[in-house]
Amino acid sequence: MNVEEFALAAEAAVREAGRYLKANLNSRAEAVHKGDVDLVTKFDTGAQDILVGRLSADFPGHGFLAEEGLSKPSASGFRWILDPLDGTTNYTHTFPVFSISAALEFQGQTVLGLVYDPMREEMFTAAAGSGARLNGLPIRVSNVGRLDESLVATGFPYDLRETSDNNASHWSRFLFLVQALRRCGSAALDLCYVACGRFDGFWEMKLMPWDVAAGALIVVEAGGKVTDFRGRDHRPDVPEALATNGLIHRAMVEVLGRGPEGGDR
Repeated sequence: MNVEEFALAAEAAVREAGRYLKANLNSRAEAVHKGDVDLVTKFDTGAQDILVGRLSADFPGHGFLAEEGLSKPSASGFRWILDPLDGTTNYTHTFPVFSISAALEFQGQTVLGLVYDPMREEMFTAAAGSGARLNGLPIRVSNVGRLDESLVATGFPYDLRETSDNNASHWSRFLFLVQALRRCGSAALDLCYVACGRFDGFWEMKLMPWDVAAGALIVVEAGGKVTDFRGRDHRPDVPEALATNGLIHRAMVEVLGRGPEGGDR
């Protein structure tokens, strides 16, 4: 397995998609509603076409799973998991916080992850067993060990108007337990910010594999911990993720175990 070859090709594809999105940020494209607050634009699909076009040309035997309706089986054991625009709502409002996420699986295990912020030109990368990097330099999670000294982040699911299982209770509890809360609008970037120590923890529910596959690997390779809300091993197909520096993980699991969303555990 030549992970370096895959990484070079993926970085080139992700950077091209990033240039495309950055160039069109102020276009205010009309968005199509997939749900009340779930949007897609022509730029989501345009960025996905760039990613899939380049990667499928370089690796014709690889499979794909991507947010905008693409699922292609693999003939080789390799599958790319892609989010061409993580932060579509931000993007449609020209709020410059969004990212492109690409992960490579081999036989169900994530071996490579890239998350790119084209506005800050920050490329987060990780290969399994090789550590995590930001623009080529090693990164590490924070050493904050107390919840009340922590800066943590979260997001809200697209069906928040339709169900009480919407993260509001978790948000309310953490609000009084941590130093501060943030809601940036890109789960992939939130995970990378845990990996480089900007955030000490992150949780979110009702996620999809393309939201977390790359970012979760980057956190782990930066020395952090990623699980479900009960502290069990993370899997990209489980629709919840808790990522921390490891030091506040148990405390966050305890908070997430209270109330209607977490249930009494």
